[in-house]
This record gives sequence, structure tokens and C-alpha cells, in this order.
Amino acid sequence: MMRLARQLGLLETIVIDGADADTTTNTPRKSSSKKKKLLNNQPYHYVICVDFEATCWETIAPPQWREPEIIEFPAVLVNLKTGKIEAEFHKYIMPIESPKLSGFCTELTGITQNKVDTGIPLQTALMVFQEWVRKELRARNLSLPKMSKDKQIGNVAFVTWSDWDFGLCLNKECQRKRLKKPPFFNQWIDLKAIFKEYYNHKPINFNDALMHVGLQFIGREHSGIDDSKNLASLVYKMVKDGAALAITKDLTPFQLTINFSL
Repeated sequence: MMRLARQLGLLETIVIDGADADTTTNTPRKSSSKKKKLLNNQPYHYVICVDFEATCWETIAPPQWREPEIIEFPAVLVNLKTGKIEAEFHKYIMPIESPKLSGFCTELTGITQNKVDTGIPLQTALMVFQEWVRKELRARNLSLPKMSKDKQIGNVAFVTWSDWDFGLCLNKECQRKRLKKPPFFNQWIDLKAIFKEYYNHKPINFNDALMHVGLQFIGREHSGIDDSKNLASLVYKMVKDGAALAITKDLTPFQLTINFSL
């Protein structure tokens, strides 16, 4: 019934059998018993929502010889049963290829030159973040996908809005700078892809997706930490509506991440 469900082998958990639509938000409506079943079948107990901010310019394409560099590294750990954000990670990153922010970038993100000048290198941020992930997962007995042969799915996963954050921005910057990237960044849930399939709606942007399900953006748009928190609200809303989460992108489909141990 749903192309993405067939591809991910999750058709049984997200088929809407005889459901109608919520006329206020145009979202599928399910009985409480069906919702409960879907929640019970949800493989992930938690998700880690991430939304990077990077150097940018007013032109559509970056100026010659320039590539986007991460300047804000936020993440929030969300309990999918309660919707509560139980832990936060937030660092400003010092760009080295384009150390001076454009006026457009500062106006868009709210990130000032002083914040990145006093930020930390991306490699340091990756190391600190890996320790944060290890601590938070250990405290809750959580495991990421593919951490072992017995835990191919895991019970916590990364969530982004599109493949840009991990698939393009982080991946290309690490390759370009020859930085060591934690292997758990290679698998993630693109919530935008799940959203389009589940609600049969192609959002104009992230804010449009929120409004489509009756949510309102809280905070400052294009602030990485605020974007991450609003992404957390959206994923919780989608899970309550009955959407099944699954890894949509895997850069290393035939490799385990066993070298990341708790």
C-alpha cells in the first residue's frame, strides 16, 4: 500500500485499514486500539534528532572554492513514549575553510562571528559527541542499529529532516578534511521521506510539515538547537499518529558498527 513501507519491510506495522482522515489536519485517524498496536510495534524507544547549521551565502551555490562547514552541532534525545527530551548536546564549531561568516549566514541562523571564533574544531566535537552518545545510551540500556549481529535494528536511531545533514554536509566535510567520523553516523531516519509517504503530502518546507499535523514552530527558525527540538516534536506526533519509523539511509549497508561499544 505504501512504497516506502514495502521497501523497508514494515508494511504490516503502518497499513491503515479502514482509517479515515482528520479533517482539521488532514492526517490519518486510527482507533485507540490500532494506535496502541502500532506503538507497541515501534522498534525504537528513543530517537536522537540532529539538525546542523553550516556556513552559507546568499547565492544559491557557494562562492568558488567554498563548501559548507558545520558551525552548529545540536542533538536532542527524545523518549518516544512520552515525547520528552531527556538529554541535549550543543556545540558551536569553528570553521577553518571559510572562517569569516557571511552577513547572510549570521542573519539566517543567528550565529555570530564570536560564537564560531570561540567554538571547537569539528573533530573535537565529534569525539565529545561520541562520548555523550555512549553515556546517554548506557544510562538507558539503548543500542543503535547494527552495533552487533544480534542488534541489527537497535532501539534508538538518529533522525534528520532530509539526507542533507549526514549524507551530504557531515559526510563531505569529513572526507574533505580527512576527519574520523563515528560509524553510527552512517545510518539514519530521514523523517521527511517517512512524512511524505505516511501523510501523502509533500511539504514545502519543515514549517509546512509542522503545520500540516497541527504543530507550531517554537523558537527561532534556522537555529540548530531549536530546529532539533521541533524535529523532536514532529517525530513524536508522527509516532502517535501511527507512522512507523525505520532506517531510510545506510552509507555502509554491509558493515556493522561494532567498533562503537558502550
